[in-house]
Amino acid sequence: MTSKRPTFDELPLRKDGPRGNAWGLWGPDDQLGMLNLLTPDVTTAAAREIVDGGRVSVNLPLGHLTPPCFGRAPLEHKVWQKTPRIVFDDSLSINTQSSSQWDGFRHYGFQKEGLFYNGKTPDDIRDSNANSMHAWVESGGIVGRGVLLDYAAWADSQGLSPAIFAPTSITVSTLKQVAESQGTTFRHGDILFIRSGYVRAYNKLPAPDRLALTEPAVPSAIGVESSEDTLRWLWENEFSAVVGDHPSVEAWPVQNREYCLHEWLLAGWGVPLGELFDLESLSAECKKRGRWSFFFTSMPLNVSDVFIELLVEGYTNLR
Repeated sequence: MTSKRPTFDELPLRKDGPRGNAWGLWGPDDQLGMLNLLTPDVTTAAAREIVDGGRVSVNLPLGHLTPPCFGRAPLEHKVWQKTPRIVFDDSLSINTQSSSQWDGFRHYGFQKEGLFYNGKTPDDIRDSNANSMHAWVESGGIVGRGVLLDYAAWADSQGLSPAIFAPTSITVSTLKQVAESQGTTFRHGDILFIRSGYVRAYNKLPAPDRLALTEPAVPSAIGVESSEDTLRWLWENEFSAVVGDHPSVEAWPVQNREYCLHEWLLAGWGVPLGELFDLESLSAECKKRGRWSFFFTSMPLNVSDVFIELLVEGYTNLR
């Protein structure tokens, strides 16, 4: 484990690697990335967020996106009776990007260099379980203090109507305003949640409009700005993971390839990206309590060579 975190301006750590990389920060064979920040002390402090025992799921139903984005296959659910017994079995066929999901470190690499987190190559990904999410499971899952920046609620309060199904970029200066309006401060190892309003808007669409969203080869969606300012802010706040209610966390298509968050966060720093989380109930509960921090747990499926993981268990415990 590292004893001193370098500054943003000291990146990249591996000088022969892509710009901005933090390779080797936790050792050359690390598979946890910034989840290493979720130490026992950090998790113990996060548990103090539990006061009234209220719980909220942040999973969308598996078949909620009809159809899923980017041409992914929809859910297939089969049920059959094992006659003559009064017993039923079922099976699921899913694309792991068909609902709420974690993007892992095998999913998206530096496109120009062809490298993944800690310098792993496509051959490493194909031929081994390097950077697989099974390491997250073996470490006990993602457990820590979540903090919600409710951009959608803030925009409503300001009389703003941002375009949701367009590459609208949410800037760092805006996120800082949201945090200030909530009285929110961050701690080392926090799991950052950003509610853009995507799920809320999607839920209001009739079926033909949902289908129309998936017709472009590269669907457009609101998200965090892909910029140096965003990356510097994320690094300096030492988040262990970043979560959104939108398809790509960052505005999509990427507006600035030089600062593509998927490259920098997944392949460069080892920061898990949570996408299409259902933050509607969480938003309501945080507003009711006047508090936007909470205890969060998530346990991915225990599969040793998975690229993108469905959020099969993701709960918040609100104070």
